[in-house]
Amino acid sequence: MASKMKAIVATGYGTPEVFQLQSVTKPEPKANEVLVKVKTSAATKADAMMRTGKPYFARLFIGLTKPKTGIPGTGFAGIVEQVGENVSNFQVGDRVFGETAFGFKANAEFLTVSENGVILPLPENIEFAAASNFCDGHLTSYNFLKEIADVKPGQKVLINGASGALGMSAVQIAKYLGAEVTGVCGDRNAGLIKSLGADKVLDYYKEDFTQSEDRYDIIYDTVGKSSFKACKGILKDKGIYLSPVLQFPLMIQMVITSFFKGKKAKFQATGANKEEKLRFMLSEVLEIYKAGKLKTVIDRQFPLEKLAEAHTYIDSGHKKGNVVIYNA
Repeated sequence: MASKMKAIVATGYGTPEVFQLQSVTKPEPKANEVLVKVKTSAATKADAMMRTGKPYFARLFIGLTKPKTGIPGTGFAGIVEQVGENVSNFQVGDRVFGETAFGFKANAEFLTVSENGVILPLPENIEFAAASNFCDGHLTSYNFLKEIADVKPGQKVLINGASGALGMSAVQIAKYLGAEVTGVCGDRNAGLIKSLGADKVLDYYKEDFTQSEDRYDIIYDTVGKSSFKACKGILKDKGIYLSPVLQFPLMIQMVITSFFKGKKAKFQATGANKEEKLRFMLSEVLEIYKAGKLKTVIDRQFPLEKLAEAHTYIDSGHKKGNVVIYNA
């Protein structure tokens, strides 16, 4: 009889109530795969969006009427439980972390991943809880700021949504790259954002950053609450508006600005990059973290069976940093 494990299964698209804790078949690693006993996994804003099946065109990739892969979650950290016969990079007992991208399945007790996938050894001095969220804020923001925008020392970077997981990572990474950083968030989080490296913090309750007299080389809208049109006036002549939140107007703006010199609008689904690229970027993020230039700020932790509660909290819009899911 096949072994069983606990996992969260999404029964359809919708509110967090679509999640059910179920006993499912424990995966067996193929010849080139490792079986990971998941210690912690991530629950992110992106996960919450995919739970709702929005934007609707995303269903072409993740399932039309319900998720193709019932088990949600992408970021994980844990211990290698078993290796396939052809695996040479990992062995049983290794501490590892990574992400499954559009393979999902991280919010479970076990998962399998190719040894050539997005998986890296986890140093002993880095906690599982911190590592499981590397592939949300840290990896995504590194991709946007370094790989897409290629932030240079001395450039002025504004980060909208600075107190979220992506925003906190972005503040630190932009500062690491030598930028002058302005963070936009509520006043109650201003002290924290400054402690992470922001040179200036704007309270969105009191001022509209799109009306600022400053001009920026890069505007990274981590929450998708603004737009290229609204930010165009505060971008420098060759400035770039970036957002990881894909919306139809942004798609149109990307196409239009790609034909002209000057200000640009850009989006990319970080998880859609090739595994080799993702693994390279994750290794770069790990080096920055090991150098003490990057922190994972954890807001709350929930046990696996409370994933619906974690998503309800994420949906509330009050998340400050990262949400971690742990297995007992």
